[in-house]
Amino acid sequence: MSLEDEFCDIMKKARFGQGLGIETLAELAKIEQTVVEHLEKGRRLPTKEEIHGISQALHLRVGPLVNLTLDGWLPQLQPEWTIEDDLVQTIKGDIGGYEVKGYLLTDSDTKQVIMIDTGYNAKQMLSSIKQRELTLIGVCLTHGHTDHAGGLEEILAQWPVHVYLGNGDFDLLPWKPSDASVKIPADRQMIALGELTVECLATPGHTPGGFCYLLSLKGQSLCFVGDTLFAGSVGRSNPFSLYPQHLQSVRQTVLRLPKETVLFPGHGPSSTVAEEQRHNPFG
Repeated sequence: MSLEDEFCDIMKKARFGQGLGIETLAELAKIEQTVVEHLEKGRRLPTKEEIHGISQALHLRVGPLVNLTLDGWLPQLQPEWTIEDDLVQTIKGDIGGYEVKGYLLTDSDTKQVIMIDTGYNAKQMLSSIKQRELTLIGVCLTHGHTDHAGGLEEILAQWPVHVYLGNGDFDLLPWKPSDASVKIPADRQMIALGELTVECLATPGHTPGGFCYLLSLKGQSLCFVGDTLFAGSVGRSNPFSLYPQHLQSVRQTVLRLPKETVLFPGHGPSSTVAEEQRHNPFG
């Protein structure tokens, strides 16, 4: 297991999001500009003192950043209950050597399934639905980027279901479904999945129309967060002007969920709200 982002990635996302140049960051962190440049390019690990300076300059949490950079923090393995009865199936795809994850969320009693992002692997998604004799009732997109929505045309050709996508993300889609197919969810809207209920959580920031999808059952919760949050990091804000809104979505929506909530991202390992509260520098 490895984290999606390293120190250099976190540093770059925070710097770009705050509109700071390398020279300005160096001044604020009280570190030589050439050192800042090398750190952001990942040429070496920072010292603890350098992490402190950069964290303070970028308004990141120092302790978590030290923990994941120098102490090797990794999230705990996903608990077994999340995959019992094939409740959640992870489908992995690859776009230019970059792994992406989509999910099939299934109600075992009715055999109904919701697809959460395509995982850039429509073929495997459709194959799994067929092999497991499931009925697809909807596609919930966390956002409109190609790695999360690629293959949508192939999926809708076999299953003409509704696509849930946040307002502002339609133009990001690599292929445009009909207007009648697209449903713009409201914040906190519920989607029925057999005997289960999926809650739509508006989390703009990675994109203007970002959404997460929450399932609560048996006193436990699962949240599919796309690129809103990674284990120990966040996705890049697109455009960078969304960075303040992105942080608000992470801090006020995702990290306010029950501590035991398991978080399923679009890239990298799963974690929990409790782990991110302790270990995410953006939290």
